[in-house]
Amino acid sequence: MPLAAELGLLVALILLNGVLAMSELAVVSARKSRLQLMASRGDLGAEAALKLAADPGRFLSSVQIGITLVGIAAGAFSGATLAERLGLYLLEQFGWSEALADGIAFALVVTLVTYLSLIVGELVPKQLALRNAERMASLVARPMTQVARFASPAVSLLDISAKLCLRLFGSSRDTAEQVTEEEIKSLVAEAESAGVVEPAERAMIAAVMRLGDRPVRSVMTPRTELDWIDLDAPLPRQLATLRGSMHACLPAGHGGIDHIDGILLVKDALDAVIDGKPLELRPLVRPAPVVPETADVLEALEQLRHSPTGIALVVDEFGSLQGVVSAADILEFIVGELATPEGPVEPWLVAREDGSWLVDGLTPRHHMAETLGFTLPDDEDDYDTAAGFALARFGAIPQTGDRVDWNGWRFEVVDMDGRRIDKLLASRLDG
Repeated sequence: MPLAAELGLLVALILLNGVLAMSELAVVSARKSRLQLMASRGDLGAEAALKLAADPGRFLSSVQIGITLVGIAAGAFSGATLAERLGLYLLEQFGWSEALADGIAFALVVTLVTYLSLIVGELVPKQLALRNAERMASLVARPMTQVARFASPAVSLLDISAKLCLRLFGSSRDTAEQVTEEEIKSLVAEAESAGVVEPAERAMIAAVMRLGDRPVRSVMTPRTELDWIDLDAPLPRQLATLRGSMHACLPAGHGGIDHIDGILLVKDALDAVIDGKPLELRPLVRPAPVVPETADVLEALEQLRHSPTGIALVVDEFGSLQGVVSAADILEFIVGELATPEGPVEPWLVAREDGSWLVDGLTPRHHMAETLGFTLPDDEDDYDTAAGFALARFGAIPQTGDRVDWNGWRFEVVDMDGRRIDKLLASRLDG
């Protein structure tokens, strides 16, 4: 065989090894969600890649058979032909002994073939597979399916053998692929760094993912901040409460805030006045769903879907009213506090020039932790705000000026609203 043909055959074997290596990594690392999207658009290669990924044992066996055979063929061919040719050339040109010429020729050929196999047959193809796994998997899936079908007897033998070995190591069942919450966050962060997702979108996605983990009490309007209508009070007092409130819906009850009958819409009272009817608020009260304070936000949202007023009452285990929750409260949990008719609200956290942070006591604890960059204790679930976090650190009701050090941070109380922590100053202890 001419030398050019021999070199061409060797290069072809190395390239074939590269295709097999690229196929292996591309199909294994390709994201199933993207392959499914490509398949839904009519990409037959993506559909074939999904089938290969569904049975990785048989696919990997097929690839390994091909890589092994190609490696053996390339090694045997280079040692038997190219090394012999090079040995004769060295013997004729330099007059070396036959043993020395054969040894040097064999070493040079093995080194060159190994180098080309690593670069062209392994590293470059795998780099290509990692850079665009789904596209590469779509390109190679259909040919690899034919390879797996052609080598089916050997593939079955290897697949069964591999499963038997896995059973000896105590891994007899296939592990279902699971996507963790941290992986989703990492993917969104990667998309943000690439400019696909805006920073505000990333923050909202993170908040939506927390809806099922947060109790409804973390998003409700607490009873201490409620405007409510006492149905037993005289009408002028009731109207004064309506006039002084900025809310369109108010809880209404009798005998105390723990005895709420339902929700009064200010519009209903206004309609009665416009229509010239005698104004009496009790008949205008609408029923409202009741949710326990331990229910998560998603459960409360399901209740709000069926609420004619868009408001649900939040009660504790003793039936006492703890607050109310509305769709607007959940929206604020996702996007941040919204402006009110009284004007724009102050942000939860304000960065100061010296690197410290002014923290509102009602800041959700997860938002404070993410902004300041620390991890909250896993065993503390009985508070939901920055004020609750500070109370857990102090262990008692603090006074203005009190401070506590925790996990490299110093938290100082800068303002109290009665017995509630209104403002905190958070600063790093290392400056």
